[in-house]
Amino acid sequence: MWDCSAKSTTRGHRDWLATSRKRLHTWRWSTARSVYPVGRLAVQLENKVAAVTGSSLGIGRAIAVAFAREGASVVVNYRSHPEEGQAAVDEIEKGGGKAISVQADVSEPEGVQNLIRQTVEEFGRLDVMVNNAGIEQKIPFLETPLEAWEKVISVNLTGVWLGCQEAARQMVSQGEGGRIINVSSVHEDLPMPTNSPYCAAKGGVRMLMRTIAVELAPHSITVNNIAPGAIETPINRNLDDHPDQRQELLAEIPLGRIGRPEDVASMAVYLASDASSYSTGSTFFVDGGMIRQAGSL
Repeated sequence: MWDCSAKSTTRGHRDWLATSRKRLHTWRWSTARSVYPVGRLAVQLENKVAAVTGSSLGIGRAIAVAFAREGASVVVNYRSHPEEGQAAVDEIEKGGGKAISVQADVSEPEGVQNLIRQTVEEFGRLDVMVNNAGIEQKIPFLETPLEAWEKVISVNLTGVWLGCQEAARQMVSQGEGGRIINVSSVHEDLPMPTNSPYCAAKGGVRMLMRTIAVELAPHSITVNNIAPGAIETPINRNLDDHPDQRQELLAEIPLGRIGRPEDVASMAVYLASDASSYSTGSTFFVDGGMIRQAGSL
């Protein structure tokens, strides 16, 4: 190994080092400028088309709005309340973005197929698919009826599988790669008593993501999960009526606060962008450190 700082270095060697360093600096700068253009962020989504399931409220809506703010055309999905889907579209359009709302039950193949079909009919392509729709039913394990198990699994696992498959088929046909993002949960890893169907579904989404990430990589399609922890969404409204439960929950979060939907949306923007092009097959936790504390949840 050469000692580049040694006093015995010849003048010719010093000149060679200086020239090499200059060339390296020039290469680094030109490369950085090509990847991160001066004056612009890399995590922008101009000319991208994204579909977000379960995006009329909560985390899904925050993701849809964030995508539109970054320049994407967005398809907002709702299941039962068209006025909520339209409200999300109105918010996006008020900010200067483009969006439509599409009704679809993600647990039904026909619903997911229709969602992708309308996306392509309206905007011409699909670049980003976010499988966000989900439900939960908290029932002690010994009292959980089969119907409750099947309902949660059909939306939280089968619905994600359907969304991944239909989106991937469209992306492969386009031949330009794509991004698939599944909104999972810290409970793909952490157990949650009285919520066995939900935890089983989220654990299934983790292995689904890892498996299809490998299968779809040759097509330049990345697949990743976002695992939120405690987030201020309609599903957690009961915490407002139980301050003791809120304090117990906060004690499990090293950062000491409950997250916002926008915290999750920021991660989704990154995973949808070119900045994440070398990331696939991973879960990205947005949980304030909860998964690392892993206390008595």
